[in-house]
Amino acid sequence: MDKKEEKQRKSPVNASSLTTIAAASIVAIVLILPLYFGAITQTGINAYGQLIPPSQLQQGGGGQSVIINGAGATFPFPLIDTWRVEYQSVNPSVNINYQSIGSGGGIKQFTERTVDFGASDAPLTQEEIQTLSSTPVHIPETIGSVVATYNIQGIDKGLKLTGPVLADIFLGKITKWDDSRIKELNPEVQLPSADIVMVHRSDGSGTTFIWTSYLSQESPEWNQTIGAGKSIQWTVGLGAQGNEGVSNTIKSTPNSIGYVELTYALTTDMDYASLKNKAGNFVEPTLGSTQVAAQSAIVMNGSGSTANDTTTNTSAISLPGGDQSWSHVTLLDAPGANSYPIASFSYLLLYKELSTNIDSLQKAQALAQFVNWAITDGQQYASTLHYVPLPQSVVQHNQQTLRSLTFNGQPVFQ
Repeated sequence: MDKKEEKQRKSPVNASSLTTIAAASIVAIVLILPLYFGAITQTGINAYGQLIPPSQLQQGGGGQSVIINGAGATFPFPLIDTWRVEYQSVNPSVNINYQSIGSGGGIKQFTERTVDFGASDAPLTQEEIQTLSSTPVHIPETIGSVVATYNIQGIDKGLKLTGPVLADIFLGKITKWDDSRIKELNPEVQLPSADIVMVHRSDGSGTTFIWTSYLSQESPEWNQTIGAGKSIQWTVGLGAQGNEGVSNTIKSTPNSIGYVELTYALTTDMDYASLKNKAGNFVEPTLGSTQVAAQSAIVMNGSGSTANDTTTNTSAISLPGGDQSWSHVTLLDAPGANSYPIASFSYLLLYKELSTNIDSLQKAQALAQFVNWAITDGQQYASTLHYVPLPQSVVQHNQQTLRSLTFNGQPVFQ
């Protein structure tokens, strides 16, 4: 029995019932994915954690319930799904449905006005904004990280990798696990002379946008030949849908490597790499190292100065207005000795004039109230799922955006 088989299953979350249920849900999604793709349960959730399209959903009884439909990123799905459950005890008359279909799909449905809100890890591009029928707003909902996960027999988490090495793996230039560049970073590890199997997203993905943005910063060749985007032209590798699909493919494919959001790696017991950061240190992806990176990057965006690991003051934040472009906002490769280099916001997308895609003032107000709860009280559920709670300055920034929302010109949030 090898070392990997001897490992006992880790429990990356605490013992609270909420976290246990959330973690078990992700594991269940990954395990049943290849068996029940497309199957719909009585609750309207399919095997991806996606919900039945809005046209197939029925209103609740009493005529007073409000159903709010969203779609998009898989990156924040565990947190949004927890909000869906918990908000029932806050406002039982409001039901939240969320399709975990990827940022590209969420932006498409948001553009087509078939959902009440979208979710994306990638901010809207100027081209995407120009196709919309009304002004959108970005509301950062959480902060997470993207990790390089692998499946190599006998090698646990902690393999050391750098941005340039990862770029060459995903370019197909480094093809063996015992390549000299990987061995040089890991002299104490017995690497197999096995072909590397690269796994990537097949759908339009904000996680892919974050990952390829990082590789573009780290590798001039990647930046010039591939670039950053939600969907790119992969030259090698296996494609899989969603963070769930990539996780499942890596776990079932020996000698593979791919990228997923941290929560998916931890809750499915995957091994993942420590990456070299701007300070030259190899940092393990954790809630703490992601939080340090976010604090440093947010302060840097606000003041233009370099922050260190002890910085906690984010009052100098200078994020764009909710209805402005967010394409330049990044938390990647933040300064600080203990900063993990691939951290990112994930965004909710709403229309500033909510009558664009919502048919009643009641529903518009319910949406604004839910989002306000998610960015305030709802942040208490972030840490146990390995997301960074929003800094207070970002919360206040979001509430200012919410106060700008209207329905037929009437404000919906005070």
